Amino acid sequence: MLSTYFIQVGSIILSAVAGFTLIILRIRAGKQPTSLRKIIIPPLGMSTGLIMFAFSITHIPWVWGLGAFLTGMLIFSFPLIVTTQLERVQSEIYVRRSKAFIFIMLTLFITRLSLHNIVEQYMSLPQTGAIFYLVAFGMIIPWRLAMVSDYMRLQKADTPLDKGTGMKSSLNGG
Repeated sequence: MLSTYFIQVGSIILSAVAGFTLIILRIRAGKQPTSLRKIIIPPLGMSTGLIMFAFSITHIPWVWGLGAFLTGMLIFSFPLIVTTQLERVQSEIYVRRSKAFIFIMLTLFITRLSLHNIVEQYMSLPQTGAIFYLVAFGMIIPWRLAMVSDYMRLQKADTPLDKGTGMKSSLNGG
């Protein structure tokens, strides 16, 4: 029982460190131009986590997995898509920093912590991790696809605005 407590506390601490690292990296990324590669690599790297399902300890019913993935895709990705803005500055494309991003990430982290204890009553710790992984993976896919779409549109833009004055664009069309 005591070891389970330490695993839970360790999981929370590790999640907090990962979340704060993500926020810091995201803030720093806004100072450098982005590329298609920088947009695509995070979901590709995250997809390697699907290997966890090769182990029976993480197996969950398909309906739960699909529900978790769709929750991330249809609910949690929306605020990220709306608040992520790409802008062209001369010949480079930048991800514009948004204060809302930090708020959204903190809200998602608090939501995850709040739901973790509820979900854990119905499944094991590895299964709980699998559920939240699928939520996160479902969230990152549409967000990054929207970024790719906006990036490609900005890259193809050939108007007088992008020749030094900077053409601004956002994923939400504004």
